[in-house]
Formats: sequence, structure tokens, C-alpha cells
Amino acid sequence: MLKQGLILPLTATLAMFSSSIAFAKDDSQQSAATEVEQQACPAILQHTVRKLHSSEQVDLCKAYQGKTLLIVNTASNCGYTPQFKALEALYQDYKDEGLVILGFPSDNFFQEEDEEKDTAEVCYVNYGVTFPMFATTVVRGDDAHPIFKELEEKTAAPYWNFYKYLVSNDGQNVQRFSSKVEPQSEELVAAIQQEL
Repeated sequence: MLKQGLILPLTATLAMFSSSIAFAKDDSQQSAATEVEQQACPAILQHTVRKLHSSEQVDLCKAYQGKTLLIVNTASNCGYTPQFKALEALYQDYKDEGLVILGFPSDNFFQEEDEEKDTAEVCYVNYGVTFPMFATTVVRGDDAHPIFKELEEKTAAPYWNFYKYLVSNDGQNVQRFSSKVEPQSEELVAAIQQEL
């Protein structure tokens, strides 16, 4: 028979044990939920990238999962740089329908500013860009960012600045448009409308 003095400590121990089982269960449920989210998130978004001229990091899955994406490699000193204005207009036209434009400045073609603050000025001040812009990125070759390696695997690497990659909201379909295709061209707008 248990002595009276042992009953309380035993009860407290059992309560703590039950509580730790509940916590362990919660932890396993949370990690399972995270795993499911990662599986649902397309590989192209399973990255964290830094915003342009900022220390802020963006988890692309959390921010853009389920959205139709237009990924563009940009440059500040290119003949196609004025396309920023048309890209911004396109973004304003379709952002409420689920389109997100993601801009990745690149110096692969030697037409980007040396300092990110200058790149940011071109984007935000000169062209009034409000769609997400990220830190200067390598977009082709062995050192290409994994996002662009994925795009290359599905289509081809960009041959120049302002290549546009339209990615379906499940990340499975990628269409590639050259620099010459204007952001508000019938060809690109029709493809976007079909994806939305």
C-alpha cells in the first residue's frame, strides 16, 4: 500500500508526464504540418532571398505560394531598362488577381550598378517600382541562383536582361519570354490571363 505522502508527488509526476507527451505530440504535428507545407510549395519557391538594398530576408514559400509568378532578371543600364515602367503597370493591372512580379537585378551582362543603393534608386525612384525586387543575383552559369537553375532546367537560362519567366501557381509550368517581348504585349498578357 502507498503511503499518503507519496500520492501527491506521484500524481504530480504523472501530470508532468502526460503534459510532456502532449507537447511532444504538438511538436510532431507542427513538424508534420511544416513538411506538408514544404511539399506543397514548389521547388522554385523553396528559398529565402534578401530584398534589394535591405537586410530583410523573404521566405518565398510563405510570401508567394499559390501565386502566379512573373520572374524577371533586370538591369539598371540596359536598353530594355525602361521595361520597368511597363512591368509596374502590368503588376498594378493583375496583382489583385494573383500575379506577383519578382525582379532579380543581375550583372551577368555587365549592365548593373556596382552599388545596390544605385540599383534601388533606378527601380524605386526612377521607375516607381512597387513589385518585389531582390538583391543582385547571378542568373546564369555554374554560380546561378537555384531559382534560375530551376528556370533553366524547365526552359533555358536568360540570354540577356529582362527575360521573363511566367510560372504557374503550382510551379509546374514555366513559359519563357525574351527581352524583346514587352511586358504589356498581347502575347505575354494572354499567357498571364490563361494562368490566373
